[in-house]
Amino acid sequence: MATVAFAEQGVAGTSLDDLARRLGITKQAILYHFGSKGGLVDAVLVAGARELLAVMEQASASSEPGWDRVEAIVRSSFALAVARPELLGLLRELSRLGPDHSQPVIALLQPLVDSAVDELEAGMVDGRFRRSDPRLVLVSAYAAVTGVVTDAEVLRAVRLDLDVRVAAQLRTTVLAFLRAALVPG
Repeated sequence: MATVAFAEQGVAGTSLDDLARRLGITKQAILYHFGSKGGLVDAVLVAGARELLAVMEQASASSEPGWDRVEAIVRSSFALAVARPELLGLLRELSRLGPDHSQPVIALLQPLVDSAVDELEAGMVDGRFRRSDPRLVLVSAYAAVTGVVTDAEVLRAVRLDLDVRVAAQLRTTVLAFLRAALVPG
């Protein structure tokens, strides 16, 4: 419930009083377990990052290096976005929260990021991928996936509602974009 509230209203726009009412508990119960709103935010962010990490690790482990792995990870990301849109929305909030809240999440995800950069670099060295800065490719891929599936206002502006059909079309478009950027001729 906190994940949904933070993703929909932003962390700043979500009060503990409103959250407690939604949960049917007291604000004091939240404070007892988490110490503060910041403690709750941190717990929710770390739980979300762990869920994302598990999905990405599963996609990576079940695919071959190269384009197959890129495609598996993008497909898994979109599946997660459809199943749990609030999760990616919350992780998108991370950039607004500052280092006190973002550092634990970054530390948790850093091995996955490092592995992705290394794998992209290896694919560039052996010719499976076009030569580029793998960190910039990774950031661009992240921005493409999360931006497409978490920015409801942009989707509404172009008259789209994120449902399974639209998510599949967006996934196909993002994959085509990434394939054109990564896979040589």
